[in-house]
Amino acid sequence: MTLKRRDFLYLLAASVGSITAGACQASGNNVAQATPTTEATTIAQTPGPFTLPPLPYEYNALEPHIDARTMQFHHDKHHAAYVKNLNDAVNKYPQLKSMSAEDMLRDLSKVPEDIRMTVRNNGGGHLNHAMFWEIMSPKGGGEPTGAIATAIQQNFGSVDDFKAKFNDAGTKRFGSGWVWLVRNKSGKLEIATTANQDTPFMDGNYPIMGNDVWEHAYYLKYQNLRGDYLK
Repeated sequence: MTLKRRDFLYLLAASVGSITAGACQASGNNVAQATPTTEATTIAQTPGPFTLPPLPYEYNALEPHIDARTMQFHHDKHHAAYVKNLNDAVNKYPQLKSMSAEDMLRDLSKVPEDIRMTVRNNGGGHLNHAMFWEIMSPKGGGEPTGAIATAIQQNFGSVDDFKAKFNDAGTKRFGSGWVWLVRNKSGKLEIATTANQDTPFMDGNYPIMGNDVWEHAYYLKYQNLRGDYLK
């Protein structure tokens, strides 16, 4: 199942995805998809409306920023588990199979109570990670340009000021979660954080880019130095 308005999200992310780290920028570059290894892939998938998207580059493509081992486990185990758990839950209620993860998360009251928390955690995990892989590229880097650069300057003062504020917010996010650049309900850009796998959609915001600050995203390389990972 594709993400609602995914093309719009991708185009926005392509403009700003580089500004958290040198490796992070979505692009249309022709890069090889990673082939899951037997060792890393241990999560058997449940048939259902949601599928694990392939990693759009090799596991080692983002080194030295993110190591291959982390990418293997992050995509092939963690993201795969979110997809499996989401399908397990949604398969109990056929009427949900036509809904996107975004739609369910925007209004969790539409989701039966007995699977609501499962959808919140795993639907959010799937949606967040599907975006996360797409806003990183082995050929990332550089400064944002055009309308998004202007919007960042208007809202944060400068690109450098935005970087500092974004990384500071991610470093200070207590426990597991995400740091985001979002378009808020007023149409302005702001930095937000969410706990666990909660998504900005739940607050009526639209995610433009995000960085995963769960320990599994960085611990093998950076240990407890989350701030270094965010740089």
